[in-house]
Amino acid sequence: MRVGVLVKIFMDTDIDKKFAEIRQMGMESCQLVCWDRAVLHSDEAAENVKAAMKKHGVTITAFWCGWEGRAVWDFYEGQLTLGLVPSDCRHDRLKMLMEGSDFAKKLGVTDFVTHVGFLPENPYDPKYEEVLTACRAIVEKCRKNGQNFLFETGQETPITLKRAIQDIERVLGQGNVGINLDPANLIMYGKSNPVDALEVFGEYVMGVHGKDGKYPTDGHFLGDEVPLGQGKVNFPVFVEKLRKVGYEGDITIEREITGEEQKKDILLAKQILDQLV
Repeated sequence: MRVGVLVKIFMDTDIDKKFAEIRQMGMESCQLVCWDRAVLHSDEAAENVKAAMKKHGVTITAFWCGWEGRAVWDFYEGQLTLGLVPSDCRHDRLKMLMEGSDFAKKLGVTDFVTHVGFLPENPYDPKYEEVLTACRAIVEKCRKNGQNFLFETGQETPITLKRAIQDIERVLGQGNVGINLDPANLIMYGKSNPVDALEVFGEYVMGVHGKDGKYPTDGHFLGDEVPLGQGKVNFPVFVEKLRKVGYEGDITIEREITGEEQKKDILLAKQILDQLV
């Protein structure tokens, strides 16, 4: 395992500067996150990223692709606005994910990640099969591009996520569907303890975030994201459990704030994780 960090890219991002900062912080890998559709259509952006990767010796372990449209990160409107669940914007969001897969291919990145939204717990809910149909389409796209499709954890319970993967594999076969495990999300959404979740879907974990958070205390709103080591993720036990299930990939630090405080928290997280890995 190595310790990396999340990097967001927009059309005006100086990616060379971003990757230089990664190396200054003592890291060699990142997950590249993009919510800007214009980037996905820019050959220049792809070339700039590849040049910065080579210049600074940074590996992009996964491309995390967002989607356009209204998004509310809570337990009520989130059900109606996030991921591929809302039927009114599913087609366009699926198209953007396809574009994201092509962009990732230009970079030579083989793991492709997104949130699919609040996947229904009930497999007989019509939206369950609708979302799976969309997921199968992007899984097939990723397979053609030589990529794995990874579900980002959070909005679904571990058993719902495992069922969804198995239902996709039943149609398309095994091989390129997995999980990007964000331990804080499982806690912040009140879905599971991440250590226990590895008992359910550990064999599918292909990526991991280094993020911490607290359980929700209100039925409407997510729990708080906090600096690593200050939340409810038991990282010593979590890292050891990752080893037991055979995970050998990177742990990518995510801190959902900006500015100097973010950098300070990232460096602290790296210090903690370096000691564990």
